[in-house]
Amino acid sequence: MKSILVIPDGAAGDPCPERGGKTALELANIPVMDALAREGRLLLAATVPPNMHPGSDVANLALLGYDPKNGYTGRAALEAAAMGIEIPPGDAAFRANLVTVDDGIMDDYSAGHISVDEGAELIRLLNRDLGIAGVKLFPGVGYRHLCLMESVGTGLPECTPPHDIMGRNIGEFMPRGQFSSWVLEVERGSRELLPGYEVNRKREAEGKKPANSLWLWGGATAMTLDNFAASRQLDSAGLITAVDLLRGIGKLAGMDIIAVPGATGYLDTNFAGKGRAALDYIYRHDFVAVHVEAPDEAGHNGDLDGKIKALEDIDRHILAPLRVMARHFGDWRIMLAPDHPTPVALRSHNRQPIPWLIWGPGIQPNGAAAFSEKEAERVGGGVAEARTLLPEFIKG
Repeated sequence: MKSILVIPDGAAGDPCPERGGKTALELANIPVMDALAREGRLLLAATVPPNMHPGSDVANLALLGYDPKNGYTGRAALEAAAMGIEIPPGDAAFRANLVTVDDGIMDDYSAGHISVDEGAELIRLLNRDLGIAGVKLFPGVGYRHLCLMESVGTGLPECTPPHDIMGRNIGEFMPRGQFSSWVLEVERGSRELLPGYEVNRKREAEGKKPANSLWLWGGATAMTLDNFAASRQLDSAGLITAVDLLRGIGKLAGMDIIAVPGATGYLDTNFAGKGRAALDYIYRHDFVAVHVEAPDEAGHNGDLDGKIKALEDIDRHILAPLRVMARHFGDWRIMLAPDHPTPVALRSHNRQPIPWLIWGPGIQPNGAAAFSEKEAERVGGGVAEARTLLPEFIKG
């Protein structure tokens, strides 16, 4: 039996009063997702353990069958792994966003979705000019970068993700705890330097948002994961994603990381390319996971229409060809699960359970009419623990 996991990041959400009280999943034209729900089994699942932040790190670990409560040190450990950066003992890594702060307000967690080349140039210059001993910056993708701090130990400060405070005063969300002064020093230094760089002067001249501050969060020490394929008695397992967070999980789990040209993590990502890559990989291997960030990005931007379009593109370009070929071969199973909700009104994640779907040979339908939060609650029979579901799905 071959197994395919499709993760439409942040696809779940809350009812939108301005659109008849429907969620994005209910508003979208997603005939394949709905057919899979009717033909398969739809459940309601909790991806975030109690007392843990509802981040994509925690939620995706749970979807892949790992327990985030055991051995997880923080988001930046995953991003460092994706970038091939070792975190030495006693040191710590932080996710470093290039953000736009306007008069003390978090205006944009992504600095207007700054380009890969612009972001890398700004991080290179900051790494040269900050002059803070024991601090090193590494360029990532777009607005997502990494900061490594020496001799921090395990007493890491508590930092708030910037996408959780869009439109709010950053003074209310300063880092708290040991070594927070070091984080603040990096952020203050970045705000002094960034406005003067040519990249930002050009962006402002073109009417684009400047990347005028670093924002550090997700601090972590080094971590490890059990090998995904070996621990599940699989010969091989692959992961398709455009974001370092998921790539880091895959690398630590020993999965094959499948690059797709034009995969951006945004609404302009290469949906069809991801679908083709998933088909190509699953022909030859046991398991593939396809992660699509676009619905989550639209949710953080408060863009309901963008989120709907992303869901429709996933349905048309990824799930439709997978379902056709799964029917042809007869021994493929499909699992569909958002990692967490990203309601457009909230513009952030919440910890509500998500709809979780399995489809394929041996799976009996349980009466769902469509793939949605309400249908999962209606037919699911309670809330399952997400980390237990994928191992059961693979076992058959």
